[in-house]
Amino acid sequence: MTTAGPSAPTPPAAAWPGVSVVIPVLNEERHLRAAVDRVLGQDYPGELEVVLAVGPSRDRTHEIAAALAAGDPRIRVVDNPAGRTPHALNAGIAAARHDIIVRVDGHGELTDGYIARAVELLEETGAANVGGVMDAQGTTPFEQAVASVYTSRVGLGGSRFHLASSPAGEAETVFLGVFRREALQAVGGFDESMHRAQDWELNYRLRGSGQRVWFSPELRVTYRPRSSLGALAKQMYDTGKWRREVVRRHPETANVRYLAPPVAVAAIAVGSLASVVGAVTGRRLLKAGCVAPLGYLAVVTGGSLTAERMPAAARAWLPVVLVVTHLCWGAGFLVGLDDRP
Repeated sequence: MTTAGPSAPTPPAAAWPGVSVVIPVLNEERHLRAAVDRVLGQDYPGELEVVLAVGPSRDRTHEIAAALAAGDPRIRVVDNPAGRTPHALNAGIAAARHDIIVRVDGHGELTDGYIARAVELLEETGAANVGGVMDAQGTTPFEQAVASVYTSRVGLGGSRFHLASSPAGEAETVFLGVFRREALQAVGGFDESMHRAQDWELNYRLRGSGQRVWFSPELRVTYRPRSSLGALAKQMYDTGKWRREVVRRHPETANVRYLAPPVAVAAIAVGSLASVVGAVTGRRLLKAGCVAPLGYLAVVTGGSLTAERMPAAARAWLPVVLVVTHLCWGAGFLVGLDDRP
């Protein structure tokens, strides 16, 4: 299947494979309708179904999911009693009817033409998984600051899928993903012991089996970031803990980008303690420990001042968001999992 030119007719529906969109859902009453609407509004030429794998939510997510399914025969709901993302994905894939699996999050919104272009890319590249840009966008000043951190190299913007300017090509991992079902089954699906970082771990196994993972900036998904400082801190702390687990399982994957936050946390803690002891004892060498926290503050300040244009209220949040992101991620990495799966 090739990309049609501007004047080329759209291939008949029979020429397009059926796709199953699997959405793991937990506590998503705020964003679920928008996520599903963007899927159904894709105008995909072939058959399309949406499988909502709903966990034990504390809000109206179950009610909303049931109402969506009652209103459209293309939507089905499956239960995810474990409440974990990899369990939801495996349950949704098991229930799916089609051979192409599109992963979408309950707080993500596909851009126009996403599914059709992803299906074309699967055919053009021969990849087992294709994905694109995690386009973080916030509505409140705090969320806008978090979105900026996702795309900033001083924040989380080191991965290809965080940057729209990244070139297309084979990748270590991609955001979400559109998969060939047979490739997923061949590697055993998502690892349910990986409560986080399961996408990265799955793509690692796909590549290890000789399959190709393909990134394209043509594919964009609007991502809605956490809306409070507490929620962001928890997200980053948990992410750091699970990234430590990835490195424990696959030591060869450790790199500077992953190790920078824990090193920064350790340096700040040791430097701050040394400077305090130095101030009490008068030892100059220990006083020099203040270089670490002061140096880090300089990096945060510089990153905040040189960030992309944004409203003043969002920029005011930016230093706080950067510090919480770095230090919680790094602390989680240093602490690691309490109970290894």
